[in-house]
Amino acid sequence: MKVIGITGPTGAGKTTALNALTSLGGCIIDADAVYHDLTVSSAEMRAELTARFGDVYQGNVLDRKKLGAIVFQDKKALEDLNTITHKYVDRETGRRIEEARAQGRPAAAIDAIALLESTLVNYCDCTVAVTAPEDLRVRRIMNREGISEEYARMRVNAQKPSDWFRDHCDYNLHNTEADTVETFSLRAVALFRQILEET
Repeated sequence: MKVIGITGPTGAGKTTALNALTSLGGCIIDADAVYHDLTVSSAEMRAELTARFGDVYQGNVLDRKKLGAIVFQDKKALEDLNTITHKYVDRETGRRIEEARAQGRPAAAIDAIALLESTLVNYCDCTVAVTAPEDLRVRRIMNREGISEEYARMRVNAQKPSDWFRDHCDYNLHNTEADTVETFSLRAVALFRQILEET
């Protein structure tokens, strides 16, 4: 089984690429979803978060706004949050990879925007950057989230540029202005087939 790291900036077409891999029998491990699952299911992580940040839970539900108000104003607090949560996300991702292997899946994809900066990259046999021109990404984010161009550009500018992802990954899937979902999906399927056939 191949473990493929898939990353890239918002609005580039990662969902289409992930769907292409799913069509080949791969399973997707979404790092954000793993984190959100753990905020509810992991009593151990909850205890660590509460010990460090105080009353940030309402019952079993993490108050993300309350936690955000703490960590986004304090660099050390954000570092502490990442230190606490990343080890649990890493462990659970490893468990899900083994589960996929036991199921006989041909591939497991780790979907994470900060994949390359995290320990999750250590699980990957290879990495794929999904990129697209900035203007195309802005339009997609505007359409998807119903936000203004100014706010969409702010989101795009807050992330690393496409070139950075391209330079740091083993493969690149570039979504162009001329692409439809179908044409991009076909290219993604072709790339994943190529990766799965490599020894």
